[in-house]
Amino acid sequence: MQKRKLVIIGSGPAGYTAAIYAGRANLEPLLYEGFYSGTAGGQLMTTTEVENYPGFPEGIEGPELMIRCRKQAERFGTEILTEDVLSVDLSKRPFKIVGSKTEVEAECVIVATGATAKRLDIEGTREGEFWQKGVTACAVCDGAAPIFRDRDLFVVGGGDSACEEAIFLTKYGSKVYLVHRRDELRASKIMADRAINHPKIEVIWDHVVSKVEGDDVVRFVTLKNVKSGEEHKRDAGGVFFAIGFNPNTDFLNGQLELEENRYLKVTPGSSTTSVEGVFAAGDVHDHVYRQAVSAAGSGCMAALDAERWLSAKGLAD
Repeated sequence: MQKRKLVIIGSGPAGYTAAIYAGRANLEPLLYEGFYSGTAGGQLMTTTEVENYPGFPEGIEGPELMIRCRKQAERFGTEILTEDVLSVDLSKRPFKIVGSKTEVEAECVIVATGATAKRLDIEGTREGEFWQKGVTACAVCDGAAPIFRDRDLFVVGGGDSACEEAIFLTKYGSKVYLVHRRDELRASKIMADRAINHPKIEVIWDHVVSKVEGDDVVRFVTLKNVKSGEEHKRDAGGVFFAIGFNPNTDFLNGQLELEENRYLKVTPGSSTTSVEGVFAAGDVHDHVYRQAVSAAGSGCMAALDAERWLSAKGLAD
C-alpha cells in the first residue's frame, strides 16, 4: 500500500491552495479531487463569471480559475487523483484512506471536501435547465452578474440567510421578492424586520416557486399558493435558493467532531480538528463566509498547520 506524508481530500480553492503550499514545502502531497459524487474543482466548476477573486480585474470563469489552481498545484509536485474518497480510518496511524480506485496510508490529512448547496427539485432549476443560467444558490457569489441587474429577483427561503441574501440583492435587482411557504419568517427578529421593512423587498407569504422558465436565461417564475393551490406567472431575472448547505462530511463516519450544524469543528484560529494530524480547510468547516477567497486562505492555513505538525513529529523529511 502506498504511503504518503500528506493526503488532501477535496479540491476547489481550499484543496488546491493547500496542495500548492504543501508542494512548495516539499511534502509531496497526494490530492483526491473527487469524481463520482461531484465535480472535481468544487462549486466554482458550476459557476460562470467570478468577479470578486483578487487578481482578476476583468473577472474569470469559475472553471478556468480552478484549472489554473490545479495546474499550479501540479507544478509544485502534487499528485492528483480524479476519484472520490469512500472512507477513511482515523483510529490509528498512519491513517488509511480508501478511494474508489486506490488505497493509501497517510501520516497527515487535510479535509477540504466543501459543502453542497441545498436545492429544491423544481422544474426549470435542475442541471441542464436554468441552473447557473439565472438559478443559483449564492447571492454574494453571483448577484452582481449583469443578467441580474435591474431585474425582478426571487429568493427562496425564510431564515437569516434568505433575508441576508435578499437585502444583498437589492443593490442589483429592481425588486427582490422573498418567497416563503409559511406566514412567518424563521429568521431572527432583527433580520426579519430588516427584510420586511426594506423598500425594495416584498415578502410573498404562503407561496412556493413551482416552475422556472426562460430562453437562454431565466425569464419567468410560476408561484403557487400552498393554501389555495392557485398559481400565477411572474417576470423574473433570477432565482436564488437560500435554504442552507450540507457539509460533505458523511464519508468521515463520525470520526471527527462536528458542530451542531454538522460542519467540521476546528480549534478557533487554526485548522486543527478533534483528531491530531487531521486538519480542515474551506467550506467543510466554514459556515459563515463560504467564499472562494476565504476557502483559499483556509487552505493555506491547513497546509501550514500540517507542515508544522509533521515537522514537530519528525515526519516532514
